[in-house]
Formats: sequence, structure tokens, C-alpha cells
Amino acid sequence: MASKYSVSLDKLIKEFGFETLYLPEDAHDLSVTSQDVNRPGLILAGRDDYFDPERVQFLGLSEIEFLKTLSDEMRYESLKRLVATQPPFILITRNLEIPSHLSSLVEEYKVPLLRTGESTSSCMSALISFLGTELAERITRHGVLVEVYGEGVLILGDSGIGKSETAIELVKRGHRLVADDAVEIRHIGTRLIGSAPELIRHYIELRGIGVINVAKLFGMGAVKESSNIDLIINMVPWRDGEAYDRLGMETQYTEILDVKVPSITVPITPGRNLAVIFEVAAMNNRQKRMGYNAAVEFTEQMSKYFTSRNDD
Repeated sequence: MASKYSVSLDKLIKEFGFETLYLPEDAHDLSVTSQDVNRPGLILAGRDDYFDPERVQFLGLSEIEFLKTLSDEMRYESLKRLVATQPPFILITRNLEIPSHLSSLVEEYKVPLLRTGESTSSCMSALISFLGTELAERITRHGVLVEVYGEGVLILGDSGIGKSETAIELVKRGHRLVADDAVEIRHIGTRLIGSAPELIRHYIELRGIGVINVAKLFGMGAVKESSNIDLIINMVPWRDGEAYDRLGMETQYTEILDVKVPSITVPITPGRNLAVIFEVAAMNNRQKRMGYNAAVEFTEQMSKYFTSRNDD
């Protein structure tokens, strides 16, 4: 199924520094919608089974050398089979020469033709990685994302509960802000990656003070463009009589974009040092991922203690 997101051709040319050999008049409106790329050896050889015209097509050394073995007429028919599918663009790697007939065919079918000095494999790898990020499934959640001791912590809670204030305290303690108010979350591989929409990147709103630029106020070391989401902390008002987890024996999860992320709920009361609590939560989450669970160890020790007391 095609992605509902797209990357403009202009952005790809600028990002990778591609040489433009031919661009149709409507090139500014063209985009790429598939995360996958392709080396069209089979279709050049006459087999178009399962060919996906939505993919960027690479012509590397193998393809160019194969075309040289064909007669002039066969080379024309071979390239026509490829160009007639009208892929997003065709990319020649290693600064190789343009095969005969290709220039006239891309003009006839209005297919952009680009070139790069990079090897085919390295350029494919870089382009797949870039497209995977740009075209990833995504949602936007109201919250704050900070990186604490290398752990991406997504802070959720009702407006006015203190998410931004806690984030600023964490920044003052040497951690980094990724996003405030709106967190754009992308599903890339098996991970969730969070970032800030470009318009509000590096900004944070503090009630009573207003909007501040964290990068300018605290330095570039206080911000980060994106981060994995390793832990979700739900901030809730303290309610008398509510049962809150005191041991942390069972890990709770919150599902976002079909990915389960460990989550905890922190009740808010006056006087609680939330920045310190969140630091400990981040470090504890890392320990759990590395196989150590303090709650399980504590429970086992308590069980052994009472067992020995009963034996006595």
C-alpha cells in the first residue's frame, strides 16, 4: 500500500546533492511516496513481473554494463520498458555516462533523470534510511518529550499540570528538550521517534512567563532534534483513596502506532521534586531494559526473609 506521505523531489535533490540531467517543467510538483528503491535489472532484461513503478530506480555499474551488451534497437526497447512506467525519478550512480536513448526517452515520458558520484549500494542505503524517516507513519500527541540520561521520556498529562515546568527543571539539570506542547511521533522500524514540528522547535511555553527559546536561553546543548521514545510518564493529580503502584512489579505499557512503550503514572502533589523523580524513572527504565528489576529483587529478598523467619 502506498504511503499517504510524500517527499518532494526538490527536497531530495537538495538533501543528497544530486546532479540534475533532466527535469520536466512540473518538477517542483513531483514527489516520492514509496520508502523502497529498486535496481531495474529484471525489467531491463524483459521481465516486469511485480515491478513497482512507485519506487526510485537506480542505474548502477551492473545495469549500465548490461545495456552496453545490447544492440542499439534492443537497448532502446529495454530502456523504454523502464521509462514508460514513469517512476519518480531515475538515478545514475558513480557519475557513469548516460546510456544512449535514455535522454530522449526521459524527455518523452517526463521522467526526471539525476546523477550522483556515490556508489550504488551506499546511495541506496542512505536514500532508504532518509525515505524511511520522511515517509514513516506518524501522529501528533499533546505532551513534552525530553531526553534524560539518554532515555527519551514522553511526558503526558492535562494542560496546566506542570509538564513544561518539569521539562525546564530537567533542562537546568543538564538534560535536553526535544519537543514541547506538540510531539510528532513516527513509527520507524520497531521504534518510535519523537520530534517537534518545525514551527515550534526549541520553544517552550511557561504559564506566567510566556514562550521562551530554550536553545538561545540555555545553549544548543539543551536541545535535541529528535529522540527515541523509551518511556512514557503520565502526570495525574493526586486523588485521595486512589491506589497507586508502590512496588512497580509489573511493567505497564502504552500503545502508540502499534508499538508498546513502558509507561508509569506519577501522581502530582505540592512539594514533590518531579525532576528528580523523572530522572530516577529514566534510569530505572534503562536498568529494566538491561535485565535488572529492583522491584523483583526486593520482593525475592522479602520472600526469603519471611520464609527464613517462619522456618525459625
